[in-house]
Amino acid sequence: MARTPQEPEQSPERRNRLLDIVIRQRQRIFDLEARAADAHLVDLAVGLLMARLGASPADAADQLRLLAHTAGVGEAEFAAELLGEPRPTITALAAAPAKARAWRRLWRAATVADHAADGDAVAQAVLREGLATHGACAVALWMLEPDGALTLVGQHGLSALDASRWRRVPPQLDCAASRAAAQGQPVWWPAGTPPLDADAGPPPTSPTLPPPSARLGPWDGARAALPLLNAGTLVGAVEICWDRPMDADGTRLLRELTALADVCQRALRPRAEEGDGPAEAAADADPAGGGGGGRVPAAWLPALLDGLAGSVLLARAMRDGAGEVVDFQITFVNSDFVDPAGLSADEVRGARLLDLYPLMGADDGLFGHAVDVLRTGAPYAADRTVLLCLVGDALVSREMDIRVTRHADGVAISWRFTDGADAPASLGAHVQRLGGFGGWQEDVGSGAIRWTDNTYDLFHLPRSAPPISLEDLRGHVHAEDRDAFDQFRAALPRLGRAATASFRVLLPGGGQRHWRTFAEPVTDTASTLVAVRGVYQDLTHQYRTELVLHATQSQLADSEARAASQHRLAIALQKAILPEAQPLLTTSGLAVAVRYRPAEQESLVGGDWYDAIVLPDGQILLAVGDVAGHSIRSVAGMTALRNGLRGLAVTGAGPGELLRWLNNVACHLMDDITATVICGLYRPQDRALRWARAGHLPPVLVRDGRSAVLAAPDGLLLGVMPDVSYEETVTQLTPGDALLLYTDGLVERRGTGLDESLRDLRRLAAMPHPDVGRRADFLLAHCTPDTDDDTCLVIIELQP
Repeated sequence: MARTPQEPEQSPERRNRLLDIVIRQRQRIFDLEARAADAHLVDLAVGLLMARLGASPADAADQLRLLAHTAGVGEAEFAAELLGEPRPTITALAAAPAKARAWRRLWRAATVADHAADGDAVAQAVLREGLATHGACAVALWMLEPDGALTLVGQHGLSALDASRWRRVPPQLDCAASRAAAQGQPVWWPAGTPPLDADAGPPPTSPTLPPPSARLGPWDGARAALPLLNAGTLVGAVEICWDRPMDADGTRLLRELTALADVCQRALRPRAEEGDGPAEAAADADPAGGGGGGRVPAAWLPALLDGLAGSVLLARAMRDGAGEVVDFQITFVNSDFVDPAGLSADEVRGARLLDLYPLMGADDGLFGHAVDVLRTGAPYAADRTVLLCLVGDALVSREMDIRVTRHADGVAISWRFTDGADAPASLGAHVQRLGGFGGWQEDVGSGAIRWTDNTYDLFHLPRSAPPISLEDLRGHVHAEDRDAFDQFRAALPRLGRAATASFRVLLPGGGQRHWRTFAEPVTDTASTLVAVRGVYQDLTHQYRTELVLHATQSQLADSEARAASQHRLAIALQKAILPEAQPLLTTSGLAVAVRYRPAEQESLVGGDWYDAIVLPDGQILLAVGDVAGHSIRSVAGMTALRNGLRGLAVTGAGPGELLRWLNNVACHLMDDITATVICGLYRPQDRALRWARAGHLPPVLVRDGRSAVLAAPDGLLLGVMPDVSYEETVTQLTPGDALLLYTDGLVERRGTGLDESLRDLRRLAAMPHPDVGRRADFLLAHCTPDTDDDTCLVIIELQP
């Protein structure tokens, strides 16, 4: 055949590579066909064993695997030999009675589920192959987790939303699956449906039980929930839903559903390695009872329990045919496990709980509490309870703290002995260490001396050093305390009673300690002294603490005395300058009221001051000042400034000049004193107030029921810089006006701005009052700052 121009000529190497690929692909097809044929033979053989032995699919598969392993041949080869006998056909099975058809459904479901890729495929196989003929519409498979919850591992027939909502079922949720897991037996809803055979006994669930509070899916028909059991151990649950009531034979359906549940459990657990027999396959289950039939790894559990202090054991429930818990099998004990009866961990592991501790099964015994924990999930705790154990033929009681918690289909039991039997050290040793005690005993006849370990620590000696006798101890006692030590030694044998003494000890390695010793004589039945025993107690830290405390108390007393003296002096100075009651000053139609309020804390003596006097030229000096700080220095500075202003005002100078002079006094003649001052001179002839300020708050003027803050002239506070000029301003007063001069203690509040505080002051000041004195009292009562500062207030009113 001629090659077209478009077809490139292939090289021999390329043709050989393509030929190899074709050969390998055909070989792979042959292998797959052979494996499919072998699988088909195995499935037919399993079906034959099911029909002949009346066994479940899983049991028939295990039997075939065991027989092939015993014969030393593969499963497919043994299946071919087995099928050499007359083989049942599908037609024959179809014509068989209902029981044979049920086994065929189980066989097909087990065959498909065994080859399923995941849990959803297992659920689909069980629903389609085993339950479709019964009208079931949904199947959900859960595996039991270590905390008792159920985790959804496969479903078919549920919506995506329902599958997401039922992904994890906590143990406290009341639903069909959780009830089946808790009871360990199948449950039906509605109760008593489907109808059972007359001789089949009571229905799986009592008709008096209410329906579950949570329902899987939207269906209103019947539903069944069955536990998944692996060698009698609960590993999960399966729930089957119908959208209509069932009318099938309940006894026969229950047997079929139980077999299908076993198909699900077998398909979900990890498959055994090729060649393993039934025993090896059963060993795939989690030995620690971790749930999931081996799917959930539980390697973390032994490591976790081995890290816990005290004795811990895991025990899985053992149930009878009715699902009742009859015992617990111990599957694990931690590394610190101590048996109350003295058994080793190997003797305990794998044994039954009631075989080891038969007295636990008594009324209200630990076994009953464990069953309640398994049923309800609520932990059990008992402190300082007594557990009775049989040790040989003797009955031994042990006091312990016990805890029981649910763990999958079993319980975790832990205990800690409180009778001191398993304590690493005695309580007395801890008391000696914490209290600084060291015990000793000295025999009179042999001279043998015994020390506790803590006594060596008190002497700073190694454990290999020989103990020091009372006689030799005298050489280590401080010379000033030896007489007291000698009296102590002599009192023990002479008085025959306990004695105590305190002394200083010079340690062999150097250093001095303060010790106290308690001792008593030990006599025999004839009242003969045979030994002396007692304790040493190191009180060095206590003595040092007492010395430091005494010195601190003395220093504190001196400081309090000096502070009280300074406070009394400051109060005396303050009262001498600012009398508590200032009479009204009335002249030339002007009414003046002055008020002073000290700080709430008596220790805060401030430098606020005021003045209101008539000068020789007829003018009235009005002044308010505030020296920074709270101390005697502040009071002394206030005194100097107030008296200095009075003396300077006699010269007839204006307010600005008076503040300039007063600032030079503060800068040159006083030690680091700063102050704010407002100074005014009122002339009665023209009703004019000429005033200046040095960093002080401006006055507030009240006129015709309205208040305003006066515009303040510039002026630096006193004591900052010498030779500073101060501006003056003139405020013309009219009859009925009121003018407020004050210190910052009247308006300042924490967390509030100055503008807001001044607005509050203006609002209060504008309120009418019959006279200037009552206006001053009202403002002082209603302006309540929180800065613990002194307050001075001067109010002048021009009479109408």
